[in-house]
Amino acid sequence: MYWFLFFVEVPRYYLLELIIVLYMVLTYPIRKTKKDVARMKLFIERPLITILVPGKNEGKNIYKLVTSLREQTYQNYELIVVDDGSDDGTSYICSDLEKAGLIDRFLRAEKRGGKASAANLGLYYAKGKYIVHLDADSSLDRDAIENILLPFYLDPKVKGVGGTVKVRNSFVNLCTALQAIEYKNTIQVGRTVTSALGIYHIISGAFGAFERQTLINVGSWDIGPGLDGDVTQKLRKAGHRVVFATDAVCLTSVPTSWYRLYKQRLRWSRSLVRFRIRKHYDILLPNKNFSFFNFFSNFENIMYDCVFNYLWLFYVISLAFSHTDRLWEVVVISLLIRFFLSIIGFIVSLIISERSLEEAKLAIYLPFQTIYSGYFLRIVRLIGHTSEFFFFKSYHDSWNPRKTSILAQLEHQ
Repeated sequence: MYWFLFFVEVPRYYLLELIIVLYMVLTYPIRKTKKDVARMKLFIERPLITILVPGKNEGKNIYKLVTSLREQTYQNYELIVVDDGSDDGTSYICSDLEKAGLIDRFLRAEKRGGKASAANLGLYYAKGKYIVHLDADSSLDRDAIENILLPFYLDPKVKGVGGTVKVRNSFVNLCTALQAIEYKNTIQVGRTVTSALGIYHIISGAFGAFERQTLINVGSWDIGPGLDGDVTQKLRKAGHRVVFATDAVCLTSVPTSWYRLYKQRLRWSRSLVRFRIRKHYDILLPNKNFSFFNFFSNFENIMYDCVFNYLWLFYVISLAFSHTDRLWEVVVISLLIRFFLSIIGFIVSLIISERSLEEAKLAIYLPFQTIYSGYFLRIVRLIGHTSEFFFFKSYHDSWNPRKTSILAQLEHQ
């Protein structure tokens, strides 16, 4: 009766993650020694890095970000802020901060070109060996910049590093609390696991680092909707390693209303179809640049986030028709099983968390997490994937300027 749960979800989202986390705990002394050596190399070289912050109407966040960066353990950086055609007071605020020496370079695009376009403008003026891409409303742990740079010194093949993104406004309401649990499970734990397996596939735009010259060589960020997964795919296709830095922590504010969350997740879901299936489909083909890890990275992402979603819909419908007289019993038992599994997943996430005591308070929301992740997010993903497959909805999203969306659609079809 519960074959989808036990044969599809449990092996991937519970058993595999538990094995990888236990392995990390057991190998912690070895990994710590290697990181200490990498940290020594980093501070001996002390390369200039560029912290790049593109955005629109972010004036209210810039000063807070600037002051928080001055508390970082790694200080050899230049800060470039790019205003993507803001219509608030961003330009005045950033100009004043630049005059005060708190921003190294402020750039303004008079007409909005989209986040990717703004990031490329900043990259053109960047001088750092590494680029750290940040959202303006981010706040970082004091050692976050240092920790996101260490993987470059652990392995010279690494050219892109993703940081851990967590929720700052966790306890505003039920909506934000459930997102906080989700971020812990899918980002800190989930990406730790995919990175350990060599199939990590998305460097978050909220907090990611790249070797500058490599980023330029792969064509930097393509304009149009979405940029996180796209640039990560380009790095992987060029033969470079991308990894996840579990201990490089960035905090961000998440949507506080269900409607805003719904709109955000529709956009994220459409990106999977647009990039994994449509634009970078060649990763799945046995061509001359074929890589098993790249293939498996995309294949696993498409299967679990897309194909199995449709299979889940078929599973739910078949249950409804085959167990009509016992449907409520089936649903209640399913929720109880999922609740038990969510407790296990939550404990696993606390094991690798750097703020486990604080995040343990989220446990009171676990009974709602089964409905949120098991039903709400699945339905939103189904709507997002279907709308993108048949109607190319990502190219009509107001989050990106219409002109660049049209250009991107013409280039990628």
